[in-house]
Amino acid sequence: MAVLKITAETVDAVMKSAKPNKTTFYFDDDLSGFGFYRTPGDVGTWFAEFRPIAGGSKKRIKLGRVGTLKASEAREAARKAIAHAALGKDLAKDRADGRASGTVKELVEEYIAGKEMKQSTRDFYTTTLKTQIEPHIGSTKAVALMRVDVQKAHDKMSKKARYSANRAMALLSAAYVWGAKRGYVPEGTNPASSIDRNKEEQRERYLTEDEMARLGDALREAETIGIPHKPSESKHAPKEKNRTIYGPHVTGAIRLLMLTGCRLREILNLRWSEYDEKRGLLLLPDSKTGRKTIVLSAAAQAEIESLPRVGIYVIASESVATENEKPRADLKRPWAAISARAGIADVHVHDLRHTFASVGAGDGMSLLTIGKLLHHADTATTQRYAHVDVNPQRAAANAIAGKIADAIGGK
Repeated sequence: MAVLKITAETVDAVMKSAKPNKTTFYFDDDLSGFGFYRTPGDVGTWFAEFRPIAGGSKKRIKLGRVGTLKASEAREAARKAIAHAALGKDLAKDRADGRASGTVKELVEEYIAGKEMKQSTRDFYTTTLKTQIEPHIGSTKAVALMRVDVQKAHDKMSKKARYSANRAMALLSAAYVWGAKRGYVPEGTNPASSIDRNKEEQRERYLTEDEMARLGDALREAETIGIPHKPSESKHAPKEKNRTIYGPHVTGAIRLLMLTGCRLREILNLRWSEYDEKRGLLLLPDSKTGRKTIVLSAAAQAEIESLPRVGIYVIASESVATENEKPRADLKRPWAAISARAGIADVHVHDLRHTFASVGAGDGMSLLTIGKLLHHADTATTQRYAHVDVNPQRAAANAIAGKIADAIGGK
């Protein structure tokens, strides 16, 4: 909480400063109860706080968004709200009743903007709202949405993307729980609960040694002479197939995913400033599981050292060396072409992380060590590779069976 003289200039300075890690409140030093707050999603909202009657509990009402409502206008609205409260008028209740007419889209938008979360999560939720929830039930009044409507929407979503449909239900459910605590919907209202979701099977696809060798060949081809385009069916197509050459940052990203077991965004968002060359470490400030340190192998460090340093990020993007440089968005197109060339089109980029773990497990490395390398927050996550770790069990089986065979006179 901070106290300042709220003016157009001071508010503008606050909104231009670094984004807060959590929702931060700013109160006016003149009008008690008047202020604004800024969320991690960089949304500013004016508010007024007051007690409707003497001794009653304090209430807060939103007055409007910073940028939409001027500071002077927000101050005047706050004066009126506080004055009405002194006369016994409960404006907070009136506002709550008004919010009840909001749509599902608006409820989820408020949740995404007001809930503390990582920016990557916020972006994912925004996309899920736009592509899954909004087309089916976005315009429905939040208080009028029925569980049967949600189930029908989920069934329709599932025809195109079964897992994404489940993610949409999780987001919708969380938004209703959050909204009920803040008066957007009545307590106990959650039409997204108890929905029959699609069964999700854990994917277990690891590259074999032969597949890794073919992928290596495809990577070398991609960065030298290029991957040939698919042949055209037209009789007028040139005999010489066109090729696409992928630069060292694309092929380097794929190799680093294989050599480190990192997640895609951990590699694509990696900055040169997070690479400790002397100690052979990656010092990631904000991964999926929080701040963590990646211990690099000699091969992984050699791959990083081979990449041209042309911008902020180790894996350069199209915006490299520009004022608003951003990390590469994804590897979808190059991975599709390179994996197809290697004859492993059924392999996803995330399967490279699984491959890293499976190779370790297959060589008898302990699951505890693998979990530490992959920074699994839950040891149960690492247990999925237990069936690959057959060497210790085979050794034990041989020892036990050997004694029994000796006792019974085995062959």
